Amino acid sequence: MLKWLMKRQIDAFERDYQYDASYVRYMLTADTGAFLRFARVNGLAQYRKDIPRDVLFAAKLTGALAEDCGPCTQLVVTMAEREGVAADVLRAILAGDERALSNDIALALRFTKAVLSHDPATDGLRGEVVKRWGERALVSLAFAITAGRIFPTIKYALGHGQTCRHVVVGGAPVAITRQAA
Repeated sequence: MLKWLMKRQIDAFERDYQYDASYVRYMLTADTGAFLRFARVNGLAQYRKDIPRDVLFAAKLTGALAEDCGPCTQLVVTMAEREGVAADVLRAILAGDERALSNDIALALRFTKAVLSHDPATDGLRGEVVKRWGERALVSLAFAITAGRIFPTIKYALGHGQTCRHVVVGGAPVAITRQAA
């Protein structure tokens, strides 16, 4: 009964987001306990305290781009659009165009890229994040960066990853070049 309910939730998610969650279904079939542990990641992915929505999505999207430039990135874009992040902001994040972003969003972009590349500049940027929004906001960004990477990484590890493709923002396709960390 529990598996049946979980499958229905996966089906609903796929319909709602037009997203292929076959890797999640695979996990459920292989090991329900593993699936239940994986499902807890959603709490991490949805955590947001003391930080503007657009700033958080900049970190999520940049994290996802480090691992994926296809369906998982599209999923984050779709979620951001549904939360009200403007299409021009999403396009600028996807392009890594800091000049087209507000200072806050550009800070999140720089911070995320520094974290992903283990750049020593992370320390100064981290201080700027804490000064601007506080410690809970820093935790929010850390979780967003991690969550943006975990889903595509698991998907690829399970053999369900896809090659790079365009992402649709505001109804128009945007070519993506994977941004390495």
